[in-house]
Amino acid sequence: MASAKEIPRYHELMWPTLRALQDLGGSGTNREIADKVIEIENLTEEQQAVMQKRGQYTLIEYRLLWVRSVLKRVGAVESSQRGVWSITERGRSLGPESMADVRTEYKKLLDLDKAKRPAEPPDQAHEEDDAEGPPSGTEDHDWKTALLGKVMTMPADAFERLSSRLLREAGFTDMRVTGKSGDGGIDGTGVYRLSLVSFPIYFQSKKWSKGVGSKEVRDFRGAMAGRGDRGLLITTASFTAEAKKEATRDGAPPVDLIDGSSLCDLLKRFALGVRAKERVVEDVEVDESFFDGL
Repeated sequence: MASAKEIPRYHELMWPTLRALQDLGGSGTNREIADKVIEIENLTEEQQAVMQKRGQYTLIEYRLLWVRSVLKRVGAVESSQRGVWSITERGRSLGPESMADVRTEYKKLLDLDKAKRPAEPPDQAHEEDDAEGPPSGTEDHDWKTALLGKVMTMPADAFERLSSRLLREAGFTDMRVTGKSGDGGIDGTGVYRLSLVSFPIYFQSKKWSKGVGSKEVRDFRGAMAGRGDRGLLITTASFTAEAKKEATRDGAPPVDLIDGSSLCDLLKRFALGVRAKERVVEDVEVDESFFDGL
């Protein structure tokens, strides 16, 4: 098993992230960027499976989270409300030799922030990847970490029932949790209707504490052999790039993957253990022309 020392540090991932965005045509989702960085850095499955100390994300995901925050703060990338990141004009002008200056600039910006808020505890974000929490502006990861932390405390059979309930809410019918009935890795079955066609789905839901690799996908597909043509693998962790390739390998029954982050999004979407409260922000401006006309 790889160790944290074998994973590139966040400042070592800044240039690969910018290069990944360039290779992706200038923009990409979190997952697309991570997959491209993994390809660029030639990270092994073992490296991809190493988890961050505090939280439910792999270390590479967590460090890339910091990288995007750093690059956004210095104006090298920007993000949309839909979670798509794009490289800016400044980002395109940077090269690998510029990363030390970018890191210095980011530290200075943090120091300015701390000077404006002297009562707040010091921010260690620019010192270590394992700081107290995610960087500012990543509240999405705050609630997801809390949610996955709660899910990880659930008994295995309760997590299987949660997965079954989620799939029912998503439109699956005839759901059945096999659980401990000796079904060889199949946790449940259901039927999904797509327009006029319906087909059976076999699912496995596991609370993994490390990145899920291609072996787990092959093992699940083996458990499906002779039963069905499509599977759904649900986990609280993340899937390695190799696992995703294996899931869509030509000539093999397809396996759809739901990782921890996607699981959180689905639980929020169907309001299963998650309450989203809307906040209305009011921008008030003075209309000087009104007073001038009196």
